[in-house]
Amino acid sequence: MKRMVKTASLAAVIAAVGIATLAAQAPAGAPAAPGAPAAQAPGRQGGGRAGGGGGRGGAPLRAPSALRAIPAETTAARVKDPSWKAPRTAWGHPELEGVWTSDDMRGVPVTRPKDQMDRESLTPEEFARRAGTDETSRDRAVNQETILRNEFGVRTFGYTSVVVEPANGQIPAITPAAAARRKAQAGIGTFGTVKLEDFDDFTLYDRCITRGIGAVAPAIYGNAIRIAQTPTELTITYEMIHDTRVIPLDPVSRNGSAPVLERPRLGPNIKLWMGDARGRWEGETLVIETTNFTDRTSLQGLHSDKLKVTERITRIDPQMLDWRVTVEDPETWVAPFTLRYTITQQPDYDIYEYGCHEGNTAVSQGLSTERTFQREEEELRAKGLPVPPRPNRNMEVYGAPDRSLTVRDVNSAK
Repeated sequence: MKRMVKTASLAAVIAAVGIATLAAQAPAGAPAAPGAPAAQAPGRQGGGRAGGGGGRGGAPLRAPSALRAIPAETTAARVKDPSWKAPRTAWGHPELEGVWTSDDMRGVPVTRPKDQMDRESLTPEEFARRAGTDETSRDRAVNQETILRNEFGVRTFGYTSVVVEPANGQIPAITPAAAARRKAQAGIGTFGTVKLEDFDDFTLYDRCITRGIGAVAPAIYGNAIRIAQTPTELTITYEMIHDTRVIPLDPVSRNGSAPVLERPRLGPNIKLWMGDARGRWEGETLVIETTNFTDRTSLQGLHSDKLKVTERITRIDPQMLDWRVTVEDPETWVAPFTLRYTITQQPDYDIYEYGCHEGNTAVSQGLSTERTFQREEEELRAKGLPVPPRPNRNMEVYGAPDRSLTVRDVNSAK
């Protein structure tokens, strides 16, 4: 779909804070780590709309388009012909280059609903429901919504969940140490409850620094991914917050049966927002192994600096990439798990500048609002009046305004 150029302000920057999934989804009720968007409930994705029940006010679902009427994964060239191979670059590598998007995955829950835990695909009846919901959501996004526009794709996938390993589609339990980290990090950010006193009370997302390595997952908007290739490097640029990963494609030697990359990794004490990545080709699949993460970013709500991410990217169709992400972090999860995304190309779709810092007032307005609330508390106490409960900074920004609330001019706060 053709889209407008985006320049992020406070509203634009925080629009996806409670929406992004792979980069930051945590179990229901659990806060995300610093630098991460806030969590949604498991089994929901893309703002919770794609899995919902029809239009506003109980309106009936729209009939799916012809493209959306059958599970998109069944139309892939490699599914129809297992011997199908991707086009080649001039130097012979499978071609992944181009602008892709995860918009078509917005209807797929991250974790699998309990009544579907024994299968990876929807029944025909379940798929028809999802396709109708996706069509209704797209129509609403294109024809009814305005500023914080949702972006829905043009296909519907019949996967029961993004998680494909373990076989039940569930993310393994977190360790006691991870639970303690999550508790310590609770409430940080513009959608949190921690008092906003300095920069560390804001997430890396609020501050336009990074979404972390998990930005392949769909959020409410800004889901474009640009891949560029050379014989020796590959770059992946995520539209939202304009992160770019430069991935060396190292020659591989063999030590027994295990591949050994010829270019040494960074030392263990060097930690990076996006980690230290090394890529290699295994037939039709690009394998990217990434280590040396800082523990300040987030993947599924949190991770430690022992995180290792292995991505396997395979072109399965002229317009589809199969992107599988295996997550290993023994200090955070009791077992590894794998997520599968099928990212796609769409007609008239392009990636534009994401001017995140330009006009971002999340920090300045967050701090000034906090001072306004603090001053009002002091005035009430001085008068011997009760202080009302602290307002919860949450997802109410997306709902109808509460007309009973006091309107505050934070721009005039001293």
